[in-house]
Amino acid sequence: MNWFESILLGLLQGLTEYLPISSSGHLAIASSLFGIDGEQNMAFTVLVHVATVLSTIVILWKEIVWIFKDIFARQEWKSWESLNEGTRYAINIIISMIPVGIVGLFFKDRIEEIFGSGTTVVGICLLVTALLLTFSYYAKPRQRENISCFHAFIIGIAQAIAVLPGISRSGATIATGIMLGNRKERLAQFSFLMVIPPILGEALLDMKDLIGSASATTADQTAGTGVLILGFLAAFLSGCAACKWMISIVRKGKLIWFGIYCAVVGLLTLLFL
Repeated sequence: MNWFESILLGLLQGLTEYLPISSSGHLAIASSLFGIDGEQNMAFTVLVHVATVLSTIVILWKEIVWIFKDIFARQEWKSWESLNEGTRYAINIIISMIPVGIVGLFFKDRIEEIFGSGTTVVGICLLVTALLLTFSYYAKPRQRENISCFHAFIIGIAQAIAVLPGISRSGATIATGIMLGNRKERLAQFSFLMVIPPILGEALLDMKDLIGSASATTADQTAGTGVLILGFLAAFLSGCAACKWMISIVRKGKLIWFGIYCAVVGLLTLLFL
C-alpha cells in the first residue's frame, strides 16, 4: 500500500463509517480495485477504525461528558423512573451492545466463513441497505420522545446484522430506529455513541490476532509507519466532518438519497466486479 492509497482508503473509511453507505463495503470495493489484500493490511484497518472512534469522541464529547456526569451523580437505583436521563441513556447503549457482542465473540468467524467479504456479497448487502433506507424514508410512525430499552435492543440487532460487508452500520441502526418510531434528532447521536465500544472491542480482538501472527510481518511490509499515520489522519479528519454532517442530515430526513446511491453502487458492483 502506498501513501496515495492510504489517504484515499482513510478518507473512505472516515466518510462511510457515518454516512449510511457501509464503510466495510466501500473498503472491500476499493481494495478490490487497487488489488490490496485486506488480510495483509490488518494493522491499517485497525488504525483507521480507531481513528473514526476518536472522531466520534471529539464531535460528541459534550454528550459523553453529560452521560458520565449523570452516571456518577447521586441518585436512587430503585426503579427505571428514579434514574436520571444520562444513566438511562447509558443503560440503553449497553443493551444495544448485547447482540453485536454475542455475534462478535461467538459467530463472527463463522459468518465470515459463510459469507466472506467478496464483492458479490457487498453488492447484495448494499441493495439491502438501500431498501432499509427507503423504507425508513417513507415510514410515518408516531414519534416517541425517548428510546426505550426494547427499542435499544432491536437497534442493537440491526447493528449486529451490519457485520456483513455492505450493510451500513449507521444506516441499519438509524433506519431501524426511525421505523420503530423514535425521534430522528436523537437517533444519529445514539447510533454513533453505541458504536464506540463495539469498534474498540473489535479493534482489540484484531490487534490480538495481529500480534505474533505471520500477517504482522506482512502488514509492516505493505503499510509502513508513514503510510499508517497518513491513513489515520485522513480517517480521523473525514470522520469528524462526516459525523457532524450526518447528524444534520438525519434531522432533515434526507436518507432516501443515500438509499439511491447504495442501490446504484450495489448494482454496479454486481455487474462489473
